Amino acid sequence: MSAPLLSVDNVTKTYGRNQGRFDALRGVTLEIRAGESVAIVGKSGSGKSTLMHLLALLDEPTAGRITLEGADTRRLHGRALNRTRNRTFGFVFQQFFLTPNASVLENVILPMKIAGIGRAERKRRGMAALAQLDLADKAKNKATNLSGGQKQRVVIARALVNNPRVIFADEPTGNLDSTTGSVVEDILFALNREHGITVIVVTHDEELAARCDRRIHIKDGLIVAEEVPA
Repeated sequence: MSAPLLSVDNVTKTYGRNQGRFDALRGVTLEIRAGESVAIVGKSGSGKSTLMHLLALLDEPTAGRITLEGADTRRLHGRALNRTRNRTFGFVFQQFFLTPNASVLENVILPMKIAGIGRAERKRRGMAALAQLDLADKAKNKATNLSGGQKQRVVIARALVNNPRVIFADEPTGNLDSTTGSVVEDILFALNREHGITVIVVTHDEELAARCDRRIHIKDGLIVAEEVPA
């Protein structure tokens, strides 16, 4: 069997020192394979968002090891780390993080600007991603003028433009009504099924988690259960 896409080996994450010390993760071990959809489930403060940040190489563990396709990520620094993160991962957050007065297209192409991709190619790929999400007609609109569901689709388009291997979705439907949230969920799982993109969802929403291939339950910084739907 091929190496896991992401592997976490006895990872801990501690904030603060002495009396102010907080152990966010207390020895987590797990593997995620290419093409899976995985839900990391837990209450607020359980450590699920900390685990996502470590998996996405947005933070470093205090101890333990994370590998990406068998390569130790502790060896990645500076530009190499940024390039790996930018090319490998896409991010969909609850808070959108769009620049309100920039156009929809300008928001979508931002990761490609960071990656140093030329203007014409940025526009081509940005428009293709918007078309995929039925938003091509909104390309020139300011992001501030969109509905919540449209903003989240823009965020997904932005996550897609660098052809990521993995999409991290942190409470992706948390700011949406149930109908709009279902549409956003459908888009994410279609990307997983039809394009083989690994989807890692961080959520406390059991219904959303139930749609994933696996559910990893985390409590007080430890994995307490793992479920595979029948």
